[in-house]
Amino acid sequence: MARGFQPTRRALSTAAAVLPRRSALYLPGSNARALEKARSLPADVVILDLEDAVAPEAKALARRQVADALLLGFGRREVVVRINAPESEWGREDVQALVGGPSCAVLLPKAERVESVQSVASAWSGAAPPPIWCMIETPLGLLRAAELAAQPTVACLVAGTNDLAADLRCDGGWAERAALLPHLSQIVLAARAHGKACLDGVHMDLADDAGLEAACAQGRALGFDGKTLIHPRTLAAANRAFAPSAAEVERARRVVAAFEEARAAGSALVVLDGKLVEELHVRSARRLLALDAAVEAGSG
Repeated sequence: MARGFQPTRRALSTAAAVLPRRSALYLPGSNARALEKARSLPADVVILDLEDAVAPEAKALARRQVADALLLGFGRREVVVRINAPESEWGREDVQALVGGPSCAVLLPKAERVESVQSVASAWSGAAPPPIWCMIETPLGLLRAAELAAQPTVACLVAGTNDLAADLRCDGGWAERAALLPHLSQIVLAARAHGKACLDGVHMDLADDAGLEAACAQGRALGFDGKTLIHPRTLAAANRAFAPSAAEVERARRVVAAFEEARAAGSALVVLDGKLVEELHVRSARRLLALDAAVEAGSG
């Protein structure tokens, strides 16, 4: 962090609860080299994929390799395993391979039913279930996003923009994803209504750096915590876009300082640069400072 006003202990009291999820990189569970390389990549989250990125004949191999990779760990990175549909034979075997293993979150593809969430959680009988993430990538899943987010075991909603655009028969890339914007906002709304995290969908054109930058900026503007990614070369753009900027950090410090100084002086009116500072501004500033601290801690 830059020098100057240092946030009080109260200002950073939520740091432990703020996890950087700027970049979430999908890794095919069948690709042992990719799993190994991920341990040196600057991703906040690694999503070990047993579903879309794995051919049917490689499902068993992917499951074994992911189990081995979990034993070795991924350092500071948050680890998520995307299983196959929980109602399928592959999905049931995926879950059983995770029960009793190292800690990780479980990502449900095409999440649509609360019962699916509860069924997966119940596999950890007698033990606390892992955090469950839900991919919102079908029209029915979108309509039920708030129900899914309300589940105590659900920690994050993930936008599956490609599948969602296909099911809606809309163009997910046209005019800066204009056709998807209402649906992306609905995912953010459902997540925030229940205090859960949310991640934006992938950017598929790896040669379109400008488009990636724009999509990341748009995702942050919509309220997402970060972006899901399919290639290591896109990590830097997501990490930049979803991290607090130096100007934002400095402004947040000044907001917290002005608020605490006014309260210490017994004043209920807080003004900074001619603008009224309310409790909501202070909460946002404290969260941004906590996120900045968490990002700094993870980059060391």
